[in-house]
Amino acid sequence: MPGRRPTRERRPTPDTAGDVVRWAVFSCVLVPVVLLWYGTSLAGATGTALGLAAVTGACRILLRRSERCAARPTSQGGGRHTKGGTPVD
Repeated sequence: MPGRRPTRERRPTPDTAGDVVRWAVFSCVLVPVVLLWYGTSLAGATGTALGLAAVTGACRILLRRSERCAARPTSQGGGRHTKGGTPVD
């Protein structure tokens, strides 16, 4: 049909935040195992795993929030807003 335009396939966007979180979770498991292998105490390895899990959780929250803010349409065209005559670098 001459009047129809070909439809383009939409490619899924890569889930970069998800990839980062998956690698972090992998590290939360791998690092304590390596520490135990090299003779660190069970308590030390457990503390390390909990600390890494806390950092991973906080990073996941921040990454998801960042993705939501980036996907949200801006009403004023984006950019940094300043009050008065303050110059913007």
